[in-house]
Amino acid sequence: MSSDLDNWAKKYKDLTNSDETIGAMAKYYSCSFMFDMEKAKIIIDMHDGKVKNINTNPGPLDAYDFALRASANTWKEFSQPMPKPMYHGIWSASFRKDLKIEGNHLILMKNLRNFTVQFELLRKTGVPV
Repeated sequence: MSSDLDNWAKKYKDLTNSDETIGAMAKYYSCSFMFDMEKAKIIIDMHDGKVKNINTNPGPLDAYDFALRASANTWKEFSQPMPKPMYHGIWSASFRKDLKIEGNHLILMKNLRNFTVQFELLRKTGVPV
């Protein structure tokens, strides 16, 4: 799994760092967040619109600003090229499915547009669960 996870992380980093929309509007997009995919936990550190690091094996004390936690099935649905209703975004999934948004909501909201563009890249990379 580690090799698959590392391959996914490299692909996600490359896609994020080369995304024209993020590049055009994300100069101050700096935060860290966790994708908790039930079977895998990943912390992504952003700095000025670029992926600084992807931690594919975080420890219990590794810091992040906010987390998205959901079942592996929900993450798989998010990553479909055309997601089903209620899996098309984090808000719908948090209201109607099992997604939980935890941590510093202010940082998420300050970076919401950039985060949303980056989150939707999961439709191209898939998820490692």
